[in-house]
Amino acid sequence: MPHIFEVAELTQAVKDVLESQFPFVWVRGQVSGVTRPPSGHLYFTLKDERAQLSVVWFKSSRREVQAGGVDPATGEVLEHGFVPDVEDGMQVLVAGRLNVYEPRGTYQLVAEIVQEEGVGQLYLQFEALKAKLRAKGYFDEDRKMRLPASPARVAVVTAPTGAAIRDFLRIASERGAGCEIHIQPSLVQGDRAPEQIAAALDEICVQGWAEVVVLIRGGGSIEDLWAFNTEPVADAIQRATLPVLCGVGHEVDVTIADYVADARAATPSHAAQMLWPERRELMQRLDGLELALLRAGQGLIQGRERTLRVEERALAWLSPVRQVDRWRERFAVATRDLTRAWDDFQGRKISALDQAGRELLAAFGPQIMERKAAVLEAFVGRLALGLDGRLRALDRDLAVASATLVGLDPEKPLERGYGLVRSSRTGRFLRSVDDAAPGDALEIRVRDGRLGAEVTRIEKDD
Repeated sequence: MPHIFEVAELTQAVKDVLESQFPFVWVRGQVSGVTRPPSGHLYFTLKDERAQLSVVWFKSSRREVQAGGVDPATGEVLEHGFVPDVEDGMQVLVAGRLNVYEPRGTYQLVAEIVQEEGVGQLYLQFEALKAKLRAKGYFDEDRKMRLPASPARVAVVTAPTGAAIRDFLRIASERGAGCEIHIQPSLVQGDRAPEQIAAALDEICVQGWAEVVVLIRGGGSIEDLWAFNTEPVADAIQRATLPVLCGVGHEVDVTIADYVADARAATPSHAAQMLWPERRELMQRLDGLELALLRAGQGLIQGRERTLRVEERALAWLSPVRQVDRWRERFAVATRDLTRAWDDFQGRKISALDQAGRELLAAFGPQIMERKAAVLEAFVGRLALGLDGRLRALDRDLAVASATLVGLDPEKPLERGYGLVRSSRTGRFLRSVDDAAPGDALEIRVRDGRLGAEVTRIEKDD
């Protein structure tokens, strides 16, 4: 059995389908039957030779545009304010969304933008060219070049007497660290403008002088900016071998050139801001780098000072003077040990001799003992004499060793006018002319300080 719809149910189903399939549309037609109720909304019919469509243009969508504001349909900056309106007989393009008015079971177009058809034709041309160039890959991000940071050489394609170049130069003079700007004159409005703009871009790329090309123009209506919505200009930007920055019109103006360029600026002044940072920011960066350099220098000096102290302690431990002191300490200990050992040895021998003497005296009597005592006394004298000679020999050896160690002290020759020469390149003391090369920096140590020198000539004795 077929489903039987309630009226509201069917109307809701139609509403859901219609509004989901046509969320936003452009419709061309002639205005008729304009009605202006006290609410401020506008109701009219859009018709052509074969059909008609009800349109509602709510007050919230046709707010008054103040002087100096931007026409939402054209992007033009207005000298005088206005309230968007339509009149019977006007040929217009209406952009909006389809809506089903359920109480009457009718559908209508809820208008967001209403503009005369002449502007609409330009918009259609714009969309057609945009679709064509997108298909050719002109808008692909992977083909776009990055703008240089703080460029020193900039070429500008614009009208040399326009307000856009004055704004650009004014901002450029207040930013960055200075640069050269070359203006490539060109028309930026009219039928001849696309050809001149493309030729100027090609010429700058052939010259190869600039780091970046800037394409600028002040604001205006869509007709005024139309040169930047043409294919010749898009082709010239696409084949450019230098990065292209486009700053055309005001922030709301978006042209084909903006899509193709490597970067887009909202205005000519914004283009200058994109190219160069504020000088105040550069000064802050410089201050930061200076502080970082100062901290790094202080850290390096402190590290070198710590290394120097360690090396000084190591050098002091390895110094010949310290070695002599350590040998003297070891010699003094050895002398004490030897004296103690000799005293012990002598005491044991004397005790043994006393014991032997008593035994001999008991065995042989006084006379024999007296003779033996005399012999023993002679032996003791000889032994004492020999020991004394040995000690004197050891004293002589000690004196010779001390003199030798003193002679090895590298500090002593400095007292006689000699110097120690160290190569700054190798860090070693020079013992031969082969240890140095012309240009080497030398450190010469004398008795009371150090001298710096440089090798300028080498002569070797035969």
